[in-house]
Amino acid sequence: MRFLLDPEQRDFARSLDALLTAADTPAVIRDWSRGEHGRGRALWSRIAEAGVFALAVPEEYQGLGVRPVELAVAFIELGRHAVPGPLVETVAVASLLAGTGHAKRFLPGVAAGESLATLSREGSLALDGDAATHRFSLSPEGLRLAPGHGPVRGSLDPARRLTPLPSGGELLGPPAPHALALARLTTAAQALGIGLALLDRTVAHVGRRTQFGVPVGSFQAVKHRLADAKIALEFARPLVLGAALTMAPADVAAAKATACEAAYTTARTALHLHGAIGYTAEYDLSLWFTKAHALRTAWGTPRECRDDVLDAA
Repeated sequence: MRFLLDPEQRDFARSLDALLTAADTPAVIRDWSRGEHGRGRALWSRIAEAGVFALAVPEEYQGLGVRPVELAVAFIELGRHAVPGPLVETVAVASLLAGTGHAKRFLPGVAAGESLATLSREGSLALDGDAATHRFSLSPEGLRLAPGHGPVRGSLDPARRLTPLPSGGELLGPPAPHALALARLTTAAQALGIGLALLDRTVAHVGRRTQFGVPVGSFQAVKHRLADAKIALEFARPLVLGAALTMAPADVAAAKATACEAAYTTARTALHLHGAIGYTAEYDLSLWFTKAHALRTAWGTPRECRDDVLDAA
């Protein structure tokens, strides 16, 4: 099945791409990795002004209504530019709070970009707990507002700063399985954008790099690797957009597994074709490469997602 964005959605994607291109996101990412959040928060505010977080907030709380397709479009661009911060967690929290009596307390700030929210599931670490305005934990009892956070721990992706959240805290609402679907959808879209960026950068690199007097990109073996990555990403795209239309848990799980595996495959191809320079933290490729690896297991490993698809069959 072929999914085509309408003109308004395409314009939205182009406007986000222009905003993020002008923001010099590699510098923002490196600041964020060091715990310096000033430029990241400024970028967060501009993303909010573009309406991204409002797409996860009902209209009665100053949002645009929950619009999963537009959220997927936005998160592809956020992934394409490797924007740091608890992006997925913020929209998941908005989904969780929308059906509670605490929505008015938190959601206007989320929609306006004034609040960064992070969320952890039982037994997992929270992303960017040190930068978040509000920290939430999800347990079998429901959604709780965490009273603080523990020390920052490193991760494969330096821009993903992980923190434990203390147990307890104010109980805000009952468990809501639908929030996992939105978290997985936006993670899948983000991974798709990362894969597309890695592919674009690698195609440009092999077009510039020469061996034996010709561009490396002219070699058949290189073309095959890039073609495989392109096919994997293009196969993932309709699954992501289709899942955004249905929001069926099995569809979302399939999109998450496929998009994250495609991004992971593209990251490995990019690293191989860049050679030794691809391994260096100073080279911008690493900012996308490490994020592709980290998102592969965020909000569900490939095996967990595949099991969810099979269970629904």
